[in-house]
Amino acid sequence: MTERLLDYYNLLYDRGLSAVEAVEQLTYLLVLKLEDEDRQSTIDGELPEPPTPHGWASLTEKRAEPLVAQYTKILAQRSSSPSGTAVDAVFAGAQNHVPDPALLQRLVLDLFDVEQWSTYGRSLLGEAYGELLQRTMNERRSGAGQFFTPRPLIDAIVEALQPELADTISDPACGMGGFLLGAHDYLARHLTNPTSDERHQYRNQQRWGDELVPSTARLATAHLLLHGVVSAGQPAPITVRDALAQQPVNKASLVLTHPPFGKHAEVSGEGSRHTYGRSDFVAVSTDKQINFLQHAMSLTAVQGRAAVVVPDNILYGLGAAEAVRRDLLNRFDVHTVLRLPTGTFPSASGVRASVIFFDQHPNHAGEDPQTSRIWVYDLRSKRRCDPSDNALSQRDLNAFVSAYGPSLSRADRRETDHFRCFDIQVVLGHDHANLDLSPPDRASEEGSLAAPEEIAQGVVDDLQKALQEFKELTAELLHNDAA
Repeated sequence: MTERLLDYYNLLYDRGLSAVEAVEQLTYLLVLKLEDEDRQSTIDGELPEPPTPHGWASLTEKRAEPLVAQYTKILAQRSSSPSGTAVDAVFAGAQNHVPDPALLQRLVLDLFDVEQWSTYGRSLLGEAYGELLQRTMNERRSGAGQFFTPRPLIDAIVEALQPELADTISDPACGMGGFLLGAHDYLARHLTNPTSDERHQYRNQQRWGDELVPSTARLATAHLLLHGVVSAGQPAPITVRDALAQQPVNKASLVLTHPPFGKHAEVSGEGSRHTYGRSDFVAVSTDKQINFLQHAMSLTAVQGRAAVVVPDNILYGLGAAEAVRRDLLNRFDVHTVLRLPTGTFPSASGVRASVIFFDQHPNHAGEDPQTSRIWVYDLRSKRRCDPSDNALSQRDLNAFVSAYGPSLSRADRRETDHFRCFDIQVVLGHDHANLDLSPPDRASEEGSLAAPEEIAQGVVDDLQKALQEFKELTAELLHNDAA
């Protein structure tokens, strides 16, 4: 199933569609086909509902230009009557990018109409669609790799934080919805013999996300819909907006997010630098990562917990970065930092990044910071990733989850060569409250520089990747010219 979808994705891409446009067209047709199959399903001998004038059957009965006209009409009708449901969010702003009648006919008749797609079940459908997203959006040529956090990393973070039915879960930079899906899957695996109340909680649990890019939000909603995270008639789980533009209205007991890497925020696509004058921010900055970390702090409810993926400059930067770090350490319990291998993220192979885990405890009297000890797990010195042929795997992260000890008190943690504990007073006593901490046996007298041969190999790898990216960009430009 996945390979067939990929074959038609490549066909659309080769006809001049962008990666996002190609996946969108497959998504619209797949959802229309599933809606038709659902309409035809009956219970206890009931007659199926009659086909709608803007449904799947109206496509299969047309050929040539009338088919293109009908498909265009369907998408215009679906995109112009939003009701706020998840399925309507999939079609928000939908447009036909397949003007070739012969190609559209192949999609309708040869790909989708020949099968009963609903017989695969939500699990297989969701996995196939997720694989389609990951394998297409992660390609350099798509320009959309920043939307994906590797699934093994998502699963490890979720496993460490152990979502509960009572949690309200939010991702303010949700991309393709990976963290919302990961939390949903975790609960599904751990709900054994649920009561009717637990099943109701599971189906109606508050999970929401924000996404700035409309096309990404559409694909993310379809991703969650096909996995069964939401049903077609439920409210759309993702809001298209700039999450940083205002303080969160509702707080979440579990915040999971990987804000997009990139230096500066922009205003309405104008490319100008922008700062957010929010009263809950302790620092004014044009740096998106600094602002997203501050937003995650505001979004986390009392007694809540959070995990935020950040580039390492957030851990050691001066100015606004330092001000936010000190505020974070003072008002939250920053208990764990996971240092990720270089090359973890397909779209930012040279970026060094970490995951900050913190809790929001009730306000306390006194001048002592909420953070008392910071545990740092160093996966970087053990591993260097290459998304193309040596990607981060679940096996790489199992030792971290075990050391994190989700079912244990943090007082029961034990130090190892790669898992060390730092007292907060030592951290605050160093220059600039630096959180770029590494195990002592990996640090030089000047700081936490890697061994010279490791640095040299990193430079070689980065230069090779840059050359490959340049070749792919050249191929992309030639492809666009030909199209």
